[in-house]
Order: sequence, then C-alpha cells, then structure tokens
Amino acid sequence: MKKLALLATVLLAVPAASALQAQAAPEKHMGPRNIVETAVAAGQFKTLAAALQAADLITTLQGKGPFTVFAPTDAAFAKLPAGTVDGLLKDKPKLTSILTYHVVAGVLTAADLQARADKDGYVTLTTVQGSTLRIHLAGSAVHVGDKFANVTGADVKASNGIIHVIDAVLLPSM
Repeated sequence: MKKLALLATVLLAVPAASALQAQAAPEKHMGPRNIVETAVAAGQFKTLAAALQAADLITTLQGKGPFTVFAPTDAAFAKLPAGTVDGLLKDKPKLTSILTYHVVAGVLTAADLQARADKDGYVTLTTVQGSTLRIHLAGSAVHVGDKFANVTGADVKASNGIIHVIDAVLLPSM
C-alpha cells in the first residue's frame, strides 16, 4: 500500500492545477518541455511516470511525437482496487497495453475534438495501443472511454504533443 501511495504521489497528483492552467494558455507553439517533463513538473502524475518507466515508455513519450495523452492523475490510480498498480508494474505487457491505450498519435486539442464530434457529441479515435477510444462531449463536460473518465484539465501543451488530464485510468478490452 505504501508503494501505491508513493507511486500515486509521483506522477498524477495535480496540485499543479494552476501550473497546468498556466501552461494550457492558448499559444501558437508547443510548450518548452516534452510530455514526460511536463507531466513530472505538474506533480500530480507520479504514478503515471513510474508506470511509464516500468513499461519502458519514457523514451517514446520524450520522442518527437506528436502525441495526445489522456493522462490519469495519481488520484485516478488511487481509485483502482488495492494491489492493482503493484500487479500492473509486474506485468509489463498488460501495463504497456493500458498505458498506450491512453495515447493517440498527433495533437488533438479540445477544439479539434469538438470539430470532429458527430451530431451526438462522440469522437472515435485509434490509440497507439491499437484499440478505439470514444470521447463524448456533453456541453462543457468531456468524457473519455467506456467508463467515462472526466477531462479535468485540457490542452496542456508540451514540445512533442498535448496532455488532457483525466480522473480515471482507462482500461482497454483485453
């Protein structure tokens, strides 16, 4: 349990709501840090960072990209049943599948998602993992995936893509 709390504290904690909002200010260019550096600097993605490291995905998400990442916070990982994170950290193929399910190739801002939405407010994307991910835009709310994770911070710019902060871990069909 201490391991889970420590991991959760490392990657997804966002006391940086103000820092994220500052970075999310509309700009024509991407931020100065890559996706991993931006997430770590936010302070609310410690579990995500630890998971990315365990899955050997740090280098990939520091690469050229561009990527759109739906990043679960530490609080999102803490919602998983006890022992889940520890189990995933020991199962690299499953962990990699889950993490890459949170990533889409290219940069998709909130405005891009809105523009792609069908008449019912749905957007279907293909993740780096290979599965489809449905986004539902309902008024000012944005829900991601079948379990409807909420987007709590949008358009956090990085040098190689964009981050949308979510409040739940997305699980692909396995």
